Amino acid sequence: MKPKNQRLVLVAAAIAAVLAAVLLAMWGLRDRASYFYTPADIAGGQAPAGQAMRLGGMVEEGSIKHLPDGVTIRFVVTDGKARTPVVYRGIVPDLFREGTGAVAEGRLENGTFVADTILAKHDERYMPPQLGNLAAEHKAGQTLEK
Repeated sequence: MKPKNQRLVLVAAAIAAVLAAVLLAMWGLRDRASYFYTPADIAGGQAPAGQAMRLGGMVEEGSIKHLPDGVTIRFVVTDGKARTPVVYRGIVPDLFREGTGAVAEGRLENGTFVADTILAKHDERYMPPQLGNLAAEHKAGQTLEK
């Protein structure tokens, strides 16, 4: 075999190996992929039930309810267009409170989002890009009321 043909075979084998590695990684992570949805997406039927996803928005004022077991809470997440009820069993982050941004990881079951993890906003300027300026509008509304 000529050296030119050997290099061509080597390059083709390297490309095939990289492609196989990428496909194996994608196949292995397919169940770990978690897509971000807003309450409007869920209300519009765009979020599949039972599939791992993230729900992001603002925790609605007056919606946090602690259940008698002491570790389960119910609250509502809103994006200004729609509302989604959430149930979470566990200890919530210190920054989790009404009127702040939060991201819940879990699954949609019978119209209620069952969260496995709650991520509270740690910086006033952070908001998922899909939610736009909802946090800024909310904060501006609070300063006008005071």
